[in-house]
Amino acid sequence: MKVVVQRARHAKVKVEQTVVGEIENGVMLLVGVTHDDQEKDADYLADKVANLRIFENEAGKMNDSLLDIHGEALSVSQFTLYGDCRKGRRPNYMSAAKPEHAEKLYEHFNEKLRQKGIKVETGSFGAMMDVEFINSGPVTLIIESK
Repeated sequence: MKVVVQRARHAKVKVEQTVVGEIENGVMLLVGVTHDDQEKDADYLADKVANLRIFENEAGKMNDSLLDIHGEALSVSQFTLYGDCRKGRRPNYMSAAKPEHAEKLYEHFNEKLRQKGIKVETGSFGAMMDVEFINSGPVTLIIESK
C-alpha cells in the first residue's frame, strides 16, 4: 500500500458537485492499494499516519502528530498511485489492485484510523471526484508499507 500524506488546513471532496467528505485541520490522504497488500499493510500505514510528527508544537517545531493535535483526515482512494510511467506516454495501471480487493483494504485502513480516535471523512470509492484542499507548509510525504 502507498499513502500520500499532505498536511491540510482544510480539505473537501465532491462527487457530481456534492460534497461527500470535508475536514478542517489535519491531513489529506491519497490511498493506493496493490495486488499483494494485506490488512497488515493497512494497519502499518494507519499507525504511521496517526503518529507522524508533522505538526508544529508550541515551540514551532514539527513535533506533534495527528493524534496530538486532535486532527482530522480526508481519505481518498487513488489507484493512480500505482501508475507506471516508465514506458511510453500512457501510464500502465497493472500494479493497482482490482477494485474489490482495493476497496476492502481502503475501508480497513480508514477504520483503523477511526479506532485511534481520528475523525475520518472519505470520498466515494471508484467515483470520479474533485478534491480541493489547502496544503499547509506545504508538507507532503509518501509512505509505503513495503
